[in-house]
Amino acid sequence: MALTLAVTGGTGFVGRHMLAAATARGHLVRALTRKPQAEVPGVEWVAGSLAMPEALHALVQGADAIVHIAGVTNARTAAEFEAGNAGGTAAMRAAAGALPFVHVSSLAAREPSLSLYGASKRRAEDVARGVSGPWVMLRPPAVYGPGDTELLALFKAARLGVVPVPTGARASMLFVCDLAQALLALAEDMTRSRLGEGQCFEIDDGHGGYLQGDVARAVAKALGRTILPLEVPGAALLLAAAADTVAARLRGRLPTLSFDRARYLAHPDWTADASPLIETGLWHPETALEAGLALTAAWYEAEGWL
Repeated sequence: MALTLAVTGGTGFVGRHMLAAATARGHLVRALTRKPQAEVPGVEWVAGSLAMPEALHALVQGADAIVHIAGVTNARTAAEFEAGNAGGTAAMRAAAGALPFVHVSSLAAREPSLSLYGASKRRAEDVARGVSGPWVMLRPPAVYGPGDTELLALFKAARLGVVPVPTGARASMLFVCDLAQALLALAEDMTRSRLGEGQCFEIDDGHGGYLQGDVARAVAKALGRTILPLEVPGAALLLAAAADTVAARLRGRLPTLSFDRARYLAHPDWTADASPLIETGLWHPETALEAGLALTAAWYEAEGWL
């Protein structure tokens, strides 16, 4: 049965793939946007932002479920993280009423004391739990794929032959199309059997985590190269963050490697356990790391990003 899905964050990296997955299944998507967008079959763009209650009211009218993807991953202050994540979720929760609510969190919410980002995502989870209708949450790890700007720096470093990685750190990975399919499956489930209702699921590619050096080697392989992963301690990451923060301020931009992100990267264990989600039968990962990185590398090269 075709659904009408109200989606926030539909113009972003994950959101674009979510829209493609939903419309491919015959669903209608009503997506919030701050700027005019090109016409997309099956997508109705709703002008506005999370700070505009009237736009959110229009977004959810006639919807069968809400998929809340929008959030802030990089900001200057705790207040900016709070407003973008917990505040944005509160606004969407108010608009949701009794509609099924699929909330996209982050694995960072598991360790809220490590970063301002993680703390704000944990508070956003608490807010999302207050919706009056059925809800379910996903905590993705590092998500990559065509259109991703986060992993692009690692691909560029791999072309130089040496990639710095946090000492002894392990992390889970997830191809963006697999995340989009999981969000779609949960949205569909929330309108039917509700097997995932009231659950906060971790999600990854089923591998259970990789050494960061192994991820770097896999990136290089996708480019047809070999590299030397260079392990660096957490203190070195903080020094690099200090340098990038100074440079960013001089250029009037946000740092790529902020202190917040450096503390996050230095954490030794960002591995996820997707087995509870897989055991529901609603979703399973389809894209292994090497295959996903190959697709990502091909997209970067085709688009001239590398």
